[in-house]
Amino acid sequence: MKKVWLCWSSGKDSAFALLELRKLADVEVTGLLTTLNETHHRVAMHAVREELVQQQADALNLPLFRVAIPYGCPNELYEIRMAEALSIALSRDVTHMAFGDLFLEDIRQYRECMLEPTSIQPLFPLWGRPTTALAEAMIDSGQKAVITCIDPKKLHATFAGREFDRSFLSDLPGNIDPCGENGEFHSFVYDSPLFKSPIPIQAGEIVERDGFVFADVLPR
Repeated sequence: MKKVWLCWSSGKDSAFALLELRKLADVEVTGLLTTLNETHHRVAMHAVREELVQQQADALNLPLFRVAIPYGCPNELYEIRMAEALSIALSRDVTHMAFGDLFLEDIRQYRECMLEPTSIQPLFPLWGRPTTALAEAMIDSGQKAVITCIDPKKLHATFAGREFDRSFLSDLPGNIDPCGENGEFHSFVYDSPLFKSPIPIQAGEIVERDGFVFADVLPR
């Protein structure tokens, strides 16, 4: 039996990766690993509040393991903090680390290199799936997400705060990946077939900061 931690961004890809992992008879997911800004207590890039990520973990009945990093974290420090988290994983008999990556080869290679010094093996349950069909499968599964971050250099700012649904997909320009894998957008999942119950949320303010547009999500 593979004992697996899942790298958890709070978004649709990691949530759907968990759904796929739960279908495998030889896999037991035993924890979620999340990187948080230690100043603002939010998920890196997704800008989701730590409180909401904890509610996701509670809804999944899984422990949440936090990797705290400073704003503008240098890569050397990031790797030190991740190595500390991997040591904890090893102490808990974790054999595999799963990621929600879809097709970016450089990201996959970085993950594999990060794990290479350990006995932990990488898993990529969504790797290589056509992203148009994958986005539709996420919606069809009953998973529900809201868009929390937009790169306005790639996608219009008005997409921030929208539901990740078929209307959203149909409105995307043709050059935008339906899953946002090129960094066009990020999301927060507030409901999943695996959640004990949906997470009650409400829309917060939309702000532009550091070249990105963020739609704050508030607990309700």
